[in-house]
Amino acid sequence: MSPQNQATVSHPYLDPAAPLDTRVRDLLSRMTPREKAGQLNQRMYGWGAYRRTPDGHFALTEALYAETERFAGLGALYGLMRADAWSGVDHGSGPDATDSADLADLVQRHVLERSRLRIPALFVEEMPHGHMALDGTVLPVNLAVGATWDPGLYERAAAHAAAELRARGGHVALVSALDIARDPRWGRTEECFGEDPYLAARLTEALVHGMQGAPGEYFAADRTPVVLKHFAGQGATVGGRNSAESELGLRELHEIHLPAARAGVRAGAAAVMAAYNEVDGVPCSGNRALLTGLLRDRWGFEGLVMADGLAVDRLARITGDKVSAGALALHAGVDLSLWDEGFTHLEEAVERGLVSEAALDTAVARVLRLKFRLGLFEHPYTRRASVPEHAGRSLSTDLARACVTLLHNPAGVLPIGPSVRRIAVLGPHAATIAHQLGDYTAPQRPGTGESVLDALRRLAPAGTDVRHTPGAALTGADRSGVPAAIAEAVAADLAVLVLGGSSARTPDTEFDANGAARTVVSEMTCGEGVDLAGLRLGEAQHALLDAVTATGTPTVVVLVQGRPHAVPEAADRAAALLTAWYPGPWGGRAIAEVLLGLTEPVGRLPVSVPRSADRLPAYYNHKDTEYGSYVDGDAGPLFSFGHGLSYTAFDHGPPRLAGCTVEVDVTNTGTRPGRSVVQLYIRRLRTPVWPRTLELRAFRGVDLAPGECRTVAIRLGADQLSLVGADLESVVVPEAVEIRVARSAREALTVVPLVLDQSLTAPEDTPL
Repeated sequence: MSPQNQATVSHPYLDPAAPLDTRVRDLLSRMTPREKAGQLNQRMYGWGAYRRTPDGHFALTEALYAETERFAGLGALYGLMRADAWSGVDHGSGPDATDSADLADLVQRHVLERSRLRIPALFVEEMPHGHMALDGTVLPVNLAVGATWDPGLYERAAAHAAAELRARGGHVALVSALDIARDPRWGRTEECFGEDPYLAARLTEALVHGMQGAPGEYFAADRTPVVLKHFAGQGATVGGRNSAESELGLRELHEIHLPAARAGVRAGAAAVMAAYNEVDGVPCSGNRALLTGLLRDRWGFEGLVMADGLAVDRLARITGDKVSAGALALHAGVDLSLWDEGFTHLEEAVERGLVSEAALDTAVARVLRLKFRLGLFEHPYTRRASVPEHAGRSLSTDLARACVTLLHNPAGVLPIGPSVRRIAVLGPHAATIAHQLGDYTAPQRPGTGESVLDALRRLAPAGTDVRHTPGAALTGADRSGVPAAIAEAVAADLAVLVLGGSSARTPDTEFDANGAARTVVSEMTCGEGVDLAGLRLGEAQHALLDAVTATGTPTVVVLVQGRPHAVPEAADRAAALLTAWYPGPWGGRAIAEVLLGLTEPVGRLPVSVPRSADRLPAYYNHKDTEYGSYVDGDAGPLFSFGHGLSYTAFDHGPPRLAGCTVEVDVTNTGTRPGRSVVQLYIRRLRTPVWPRTLELRAFRGVDLAPGECRTVAIRLGADQLSLVGADLESVVVPEAVEIRVARSAREALTVVPLVLDQSLTAPEDTPL
């Protein structure tokens, strides 16, 4: 070994046995201001770093050379494997499961060669519902995951997604989790786990545990650090419009929009992403009270804060220029930018005294700490592993089955019985897979997934005649296909009408600089940038619904959607109604299995379903005031949060208190197996602040055979009883609360409660 190499190896930061903090301090002390600023920049789009060569291999681009030269290395690279209509990457131009690791290693080798101190780059990838890359497993969207009410299942799916990303050379996963769906007109509603902070918190915990594993100093080779998006309050923008202002009081922020983030931090999340919106006039990316005062000082968060795409540059609107915008974001607590110019001027900002050198060093230390925790200095290249494709497909299908929610089945038309010999499968969603997938989805190979029509034809009993015509498109008013649909419905024993929306982006979609849809010129009716003024389906879909139900043929309506559309006509006229949200590639199979009774419907609503857009807000956990109805219509939701029917019947006995545990006996009184979800709500009686009508504070799913009875026990701790105090700083247990155990929020309003007073003290749990 040469003396030069001996000296290099002797540096403490290169010693894997040295304490983590020692390694970080040593490396930081050796870096120039230029190198430090480079570690905080994530300027270029990853798909611009490579190109396919005629022989099918990859070559690096001049753009990548220029970027690494600019900062003598590279801090992080976003979306190296991203594939979609915005990036323009498809199976002909991008990396797939066979060569992603080769591309990642090629880029990393170049970065190390350009870095004087051989600092590796972080490869940051989108993982909204599975890795957004060619051949990545696509999972149901978050709203569908919320409908499962099954954190354990989601944790297993998240673990598989993390293993997939790491096996392909990715390091960090960007995952939506923190937004709360308060206005379904918002196009990003599909990225939310639901309208309730407790449900979102439990699923966020599952996400972090699944992707990152047990909290520890280092990440296993099949686990990935998580960046939780978006912090905070993005789901509360005015009018459901993307990136609009949020008229959000601090109490609403703390009670509704922060619990999921707090749960993610407690679970050990490696990073959070500052949101686009502002809170009380201060943009999140420049909000020191939020990112430093709350997140770091009060919650003890030691991880990384990343800005959303171009959010730092947006701060120039209040600072006057992009140099001061970058300084404001760094001072507020942002460590890593995304595509911004502002952070490229951090060296100048420090020289001009706009931000301290200590703030720069603190942020760089956090980036370096994450790289050390990933083991990138010892293992900069992909540690290749085989991740079975069938495992991802199985988990995606299991989630799809668990999210299908039966809303209405008064005559017992479902499951489809043996007397049904001819089925008319109609609607714009019946024969499509692309519209089942949701936003932020890579192009799929032909043959991936299964539509409702194909699944029904494959799974229906022998001799069943399954006919199809679409009848209408997703958008527009063209009714030319309705007569053919009427003819099929009249000739059938049962009509299955598959309606809904779509977040499928196409190459003709116009995009903003941050990838949000700007001008929708396709069938896209949901997704980032696709906000709606109303919640009705397309005009032609409503005409099709009216015509088919008017035939007198029993009609089952299936809604495939990224938000709760208002379709009261379906509840009024259809024999049965169910929703599957965006259930992923194999969602058609899951829907068909439920229709045929091969799988039991077990989903529960993660959001309230409004009667119309003019009845918003529809969420259940509003303040406990005298909410009256409208003179010209019912103010309540069409279907309430937590609602979901089964093909069997359940009896929930009266709840009883055993010490600090609530117990309830659940009996399957029907003839089929099924799953009941026991939901525990609290209603505060004497509190220091005005209470909400109800708050979900625990839930348990229980699978029961016909005739089986089981006692479900729910422990009462701080997570169930505490609330944010009047000062927004303390956490207190109210003097008296009602415990209401029910099968939905609406039912919880009518059940006989358990009343707990000061005699019950909450156990010493970590406060929310």
